[in-house]
Amino acid sequence: MMSSRFSLLCGVAASLLVVACATATSETQPAYGVVSSGSPEATAAGVVILEQGGNAIDAAVAVQFALGVTEPAMSGLGGQTQIVLQKPGEPAIVINGTSFAPANIPDIVAETDLKTGYTSTTVPSTVKVMDYAMRRYGSGKISWAEALAPAIRYADKGYAVGPFRALVYARHEEDLRVNPVVSSLFLNSDGSLPEEGDVMRQPVLGATLKRLASAGADDFYTGDIAQKIAADMAANGGWITLEDLANTPDPVLMEPLKTSYRGYDVASLPPPAGGWVVLQALNLLEQMPGTDLDEPDHIRAGALLTALDIAHASRADNPEADLVSFGADMAQRIDKATAAELLNERGHGETTHFSVVDKDGLAVSVTASVDSYFGSRAASPELGFVYNNYMQTFSLASGETFSLAPRAMPYSSMSTSIVSKNNQPVLIVGSPGSARIISTVTQVISHWIDIDAGIEAAVAAPRVHVVVDTTDGRDNAYVEQMPEGLDVEALGFDLTEPRTDLMMNGLNAYFGGVHAIALEEGAWHGAADPRRDGVVGYEEKK
Repeated sequence: MMSSRFSLLCGVAASLLVVACATATSETQPAYGVVSSGSPEATAAGVVILEQGGNAIDAAVAVQFALGVTEPAMSGLGGQTQIVLQKPGEPAIVINGTSFAPANIPDIVAETDLKTGYTSTTVPSTVKVMDYAMRRYGSGKISWAEALAPAIRYADKGYAVGPFRALVYARHEEDLRVNPVVSSLFLNSDGSLPEEGDVMRQPVLGATLKRLASAGADDFYTGDIAQKIAADMAANGGWITLEDLANTPDPVLMEPLKTSYRGYDVASLPPPAGGWVVLQALNLLEQMPGTDLDEPDHIRAGALLTALDIAHASRADNPEADLVSFGADMAQRIDKATAAELLNERGHGETTHFSVVDKDGLAVSVTASVDSYFGSRAASPELGFVYNNYMQTFSLASGETFSLAPRAMPYSSMSTSIVSKNNQPVLIVGSPGSARIISTVTQVISHWIDIDAGIEAAVAAPRVHVVVDTTDGRDNAYVEQMPEGLDVEALGFDLTEPRTDLMMNGLNAYFGGVHAIALEEGAWHGAADPRRDGVVGYEEKK
């Protein structure tokens, strides 16, 4: 069941970290549980928890904290996390873990204050979200400390830097060297840049995780860790206070936004996240003939560009104004008739996503982020993790949906999703990549349903993206691999080339990083995006 790539990397992880890894002989053999995440170490951590009797939520907690250690540029203790989960026979549920701006913001704020540094950070939600999820939906067989144990081992004993993560370090070397604390935490002991194969240890973060494991999640918000965060912020001009941390609310349980797509039900995140844009894009695709989408050719690419352009423009031109009481407006935006009208009228951030399913079919889709690569590029020397920079999503102009205000929720493109049929989860999917999240999730869902070539093909397929550019009336189209016959300019777009310094396996990480699981022929099958270091792990059959 385990691919040879996973077995090899898992063996490396096991030798360094004493983490047990599942082994098997056939990728098509049914498994009890499956984990797909952005690092082999985090996937192994989730598999271990499943094999110890934990459920998908228990495993998700282990994966989340392990990713914070092994993929520190994308997520961690200083970020925010959103979850969609679904039990077989029941509707999907959202654990809304949005973060919030601090309560006390100066009267005069510069644009640069929101970009990087201590003032760019919203109050982190990740620890509270994972604790809440485990207490409410965990199996009860795994303790909080057991779920954090793999992450602690990775921090203390180290892990081998993978090829994608090495590319990220190389691209962001200047960012890592600006702040001496960040340099000390994420560069090699001799000050050199981590390269592929280097063993990275993070003893400061390990000590924080040990404190969190023993004292509990509340320590992050009201205990010793909270005191250190508040002191670090005060010493460096940050806006987060001890009161902000103590007043962090529990995540909110919500119904997801839903639409149907060619006989399947799709559930995704409500505002302030971008799930509604995915649902609108799928509704637009559903207006088009199925024959335009069932082959990976120029016709499908053109249809995707058209649908994504309309949906992204809808979001840019008419953002949701009410982030609390949005029900009626969202219902109209994701209505099939709205999609038909929109179609007729036409005539550098980073995140991580992982998916888990357990032997009982509990499906968990999780997206976590510190916003930009390495977030605020600021960190406490006593705690070892970077703070997010979600404050950059706020506007300094007044009267806008995402205008800067105390306790405001930041703009997000997170589109954590679960596809189901008759309340049976069949596809767990999400992606990193800022606005490309929306484009990527839409395309993977469509590929899996319309082309029906399996989840690995859906995740590995080349992608497109559209950036709405109102300056010249022509939007920018990004095409990962140009299919023969596609005339982007004839469709009304300017062809634009993305950065190519994060290329993996001939594909570009600019176009996302999906870690998905799908139910195919009666068994769960995982797929890890070849654009990243991630792998799939299967719980060993007993």
